[in-house]
Order: sequence, then C-alpha cells, then structure tokens
Amino acid sequence: MQWTLVVPVKPLARAKSRLSDTADGGVRPDLALAFAQDTVGAALACPAVADVAVVTDDARAGRELAALGARVVRDEPGGGLNAALAHGAAAVRAARPESPVAALNADLPALRPAELARVLAAAAQFPRAFLPDAAGIGTTLLAAAPGRELAPVFGTDSRARHRASGAVELRLGAVDSVRQDVDTGGDLRIALALGVGPRTAAVAARLLIAGQ
Repeated sequence: MQWTLVVPVKPLARAKSRLSDTADGGVRPDLALAFAQDTVGAALACPAVADVAVVTDDARAGRELAALGARVVRDEPGGGLNAALAHGAAAVRAARPESPVAALNADLPALRPAELARVLAAAAQFPRAFLPDAAGIGTTLLAAAPGRELAPVFGTDSRARHRASGAVELRLGAVDSVRQDVDTGGDLRIALALGVGPRTAAVAARLLIAGQ
C-alpha cells in the first residue's frame, strides 16, 4: 500500500514563533522552511509513500518544496490547520480516490524514511489511526484508509481529540524521528541529537544554541 501524505505549511513569516528563544525573526522563516524541506525530502524517500501534497499559500515554501518533488495545493479555505488538511486530503482523493491518505507535520527535521514506513504499515491496519508526538500531547501523523475521511482535529491536546474522534492510537517503539516535532528550542536540541536533515543542519549551524 502506497500513501499520499498531506503536509501543511503555514506562511513562513508567521511560523515557529515559539522558537524566539533560540532564533530571531530573521532566521525563523529559514528554519521553518528547512524543517519542511527535510520532512518532505525524507517522506518522498520512504518506499511506502507514493507522493506528497503540500498545502500552503507561501510562495517561497511552495516553490522550494515543489522543487523536491512535492505537489503544491493552494490553501484555498484559509480556515486554519484542520481546514487546510481536509482541503488537501480532498484534492488528493479527487485525483486518487482509492489512495490511503495521511497528514504529516511539516516540522519533523529528523524524519527517517524507514521509521515513517513502520508507522504507515501499522496505520494501514485501521480505518483511521494517529501517532502522538514525543511530548505525548499532540499528534504528528493522522492516517485514513481508502474511502475513509481524514477528519483532522489538530490543535491543543490533539492526542486526546484524535482518540476521542475514533482514530486508533499507534503505540510503536523506535520511531522517535516521526514523533519529534519542533516547536521550541528544547525540541530543536533533541532533534539535532537524533540527527536532522541537511537543510536544518545548515540553518541550525547559524544559531548560537545554549548547551550545544
């Protein structure tokens, strides 16, 4: 089973405000783009992934991610993250009605293709399934089998919200790279320790991070 992943990317100028303790406003857009590039690059290298649809209205992000091989879908609803994901999933299903679809966070710079393949193989056993983030509060991946709605409820406490929506929580070990999203300086340090992709590594090298 080959999946289509839907990756939402918000306007870079507004991205990653919680990294202000680590990166100033001039660097955060570059860091957010690097996260997305490394995430999409690793996803496209995963044998379980047929293609990646990036939902964004950011021209720079769209251009750079399309260059990696992603399909860019305009964020036409403009209604926030869940609306963007639902719109992206609908666009994917219009072209490939029988495709399994998964929403994947754009801030997984340490993503490993083999670990993503393990998560998707586990998700394929259920109509809808999700992977909680490393903090155990959020969600980094939400999957829907062919013919099933994605029905995303990302946001505050999305782990509990996805579980309440009927999605099965995937309890897998050794998939840290798929769970380690980056919102804070502490998250970034953990991702760097796991080993990030080349674009994130290049931007992170410009930062002075305490303890590194």
